[in-house]
Amino acid sequence: MTICLALPEAVSEAYGSHTSFSVRKKKFAYYLNSHHGDGIVSVCCKAKPGINDLLLSSDPVHFYRPAYIGRQGWVGYRLDREPVDWAAVAMLISDSYRLAASKRLAALAASHEDSARSP
Repeated sequence: MTICLALPEAVSEAYGSHTSFSVRKKKFAYYLNSHHGDGIVSVCCKAKPGINDLLLSSDPVHFYRPAYIGRQGWVGYRLDREPVDWAAVAMLISDSYRLAASKRLAALAASHEDSARSP
């Protein structure tokens, strides 16, 4: 996903039906395409404690608790349900990246985001 790879030092690895995204060997996102045959196309990201539950209750059509990693605080956003809110996806990925990245890389990513929003 272009959003993930635009972040500083982000790399991807494809594994059949999913792709992982990491920064300095720390995972911050997964793209899942019917992972283990569940039929869901999504992006899954780390979330601060309590945020995943908040997201799940705020929009159960798009957000879900992914198998295996969901109990560790990760949240999934379904890309197979319209309309996809790409701004929300970008924010979810960005927040997850900042949880995994070093302070320096997180600050660098934040400054790039700020400059992208400025006219």
